[in-house]
Amino acid sequence: MKRVLVAVAVSLALPVVAQTPEAVTPKGVKPAMTLTGSGPLGYECKNTDGKFAWAGPVPNAKLTDKAGKEVGKYVAGPKWELADGSTVTGKQVATAPGAAGSIPLQLVDASGGTKQFDGVVNIQRINTKGGVAPADVCDAKSVGTKKEVGYSADYVFFKK
Repeated sequence: MKRVLVAVAVSLALPVVAQTPEAVTPKGVKPAMTLTGSGPLGYECKNTDGKFAWAGPVPNAKLTDKAGKEVGKYVAGPKWELADGSTVTGKQVATAPGAAGSIPLQLVDASGGTKQFDGVVNIQRINTKGGVAPADVCDAKSVGTKKEVGYSADYVFFKK
């Protein structure tokens, strides 16, 4: 009886890990580094062919390691930059829905990696929290208005 109770207690203490959708899971590569991005995503109210919508997001986030130490930044491009000068850019190839009220999960093909990012071929955005376009009205009166929305996400950098 004691063994059963211990097993139940241990299993209840384990975190529940959500399955990452196949659409944003790279194939034939291994994770090399995981960083957390957090900060503002910028949006701007725009009129495109008579349709008003919030354009963006444009990131301006800090990157932290698993100990919470700030190690770099994530900016428009998309581009990831570390304090030691390591950089990598990417192009989105797939998305999958994130949690309610959160930006989508994402898979990026990486290019131009230097230093710590040398050899990175994919970047995966998971565990997204927040960051969706503002709920404010975007109309003719508000064209050009800029808003920032906070977000966080984990970025997994993959190498072959």
